[in-house]
Amino acid sequence: MYTPASTAPAGFDLHHPPDFSLVLGGPLFQLLRRTHLADDALMMVRQRIIVIALLAWLPLLLLSALEGNLWGGKTGVPFLFDIEAHVRFLVALPLLVLAELVVHRRMRPLLQQFVERNLIPEDAMARFEAAIASAFRLRNSVLAEVLLIAFVYGGGVLLIWRHYIVLDTATWYATGSAGGSQLSLAGMWYGYVSVPIFQFLLCRWYFRLFIWARFLWQVSRIELSLLPTHPDHLGGLSFISGQIYAFTVLAVAHGALLAGNLANRIFFLGAALPDFKLEIAVMVIFLMCVVLGPLLFFMPQLSQAKRKGSREYGVLAERYAREFDAKWLRGGAPAGQQLLGSADIQSLADLGNSFQVVKEMRIVPIKRDDLLRLVGATLAPIVPLALTMMSLEELLKKLLGVLF
Repeated sequence: MYTPASTAPAGFDLHHPPDFSLVLGGPLFQLLRRTHLADDALMMVRQRIIVIALLAWLPLLLLSALEGNLWGGKTGVPFLFDIEAHVRFLVALPLLVLAELVVHRRMRPLLQQFVERNLIPEDAMARFEAAIASAFRLRNSVLAEVLLIAFVYGGGVLLIWRHYIVLDTATWYATGSAGGSQLSLAGMWYGYVSVPIFQFLLCRWYFRLFIWARFLWQVSRIELSLLPTHPDHLGGLSFISGQIYAFTVLAVAHGALLAGNLANRIFFLGAALPDFKLEIAVMVIFLMCVVLGPLLFFMPQLSQAKRKGSREYGVLAERYAREFDAKWLRGGAPAGQQLLGSADIQSLADLGNSFQVVKEMRIVPIKRDDLLRLVGATLAPIVPLALTMMSLEELLKKLLGVLF
């Protein structure tokens, strides 16, 4: 039976745990529900994208046209040519909203997986429930979202945007003056409405990633019932690493945000794409840390389970091999018992396969494909900027050379 994560109780039935969701909670979610832009299943994503994107972008279009900065005027960067603004509000922002649905659907059965795979011992169930309740309380926190808003206006707009993001040239949203940059009408909406909306959604994602990392940390402190012979080579925890795919859309949004920022600097400030190798590398490393890093919390338990499994199955294999040797090679078999048709050889082979699974068990719950997927999703929006350095034919040749 479906139990919305936003209304799930702190304790739950062992056989029917609630859905786990990082996104179904908080004042903004409740506001979206009351305005019929969301429901408990987080549907109506198209309506949310249209309303939020137009609230951030459409007034900029209208005000820029009113002030004569739409496609010309005295500015060096008219509104219609500001690639960063369009990418931020018409590409990255919708992706941040879409990522909520993807992450919600992907993570819903997470708690059920822990229970169905018997990973949580009975005596540790209370700690498991406490970790879930703590994650839900933090996700639903009113104070947290109020602090995010305060941070967005106090740091994100007045400090970061005004001093580090604004282009060092006359634009549709700001012009230089003796006292510093002077915002236009469109610039005021841009700086105090559009940018804060985007930064709030982005910071709220970082807050959710913090909740996710904190939850995994708390669960990793529980002594899990890992099986070294589990065929997933992770003791039964492969579903945890599978959550990486839920954050692919979020990685694309970050790549698009960076691509828009770099495009403006390439086209209007005369920079070149190689000048931003450090920024691109920092973005990729940052996403790897926040998405993949929390999975490493399980490394100590996986390592311990592998050592214990190798020891126990090594003893079992040694005992069985000695008994097999004594029976079939040293004359210990009963008179008249034939080797042909005996299950002893198959059992020896099965035991060998089990020992091999233990030997191949991974202690790092991250696969190479997971890493490549995350890096590829982040870099995909940046790749088209390579056309500023080479032709499309040359770019395709280089990409095919890398892939094949």
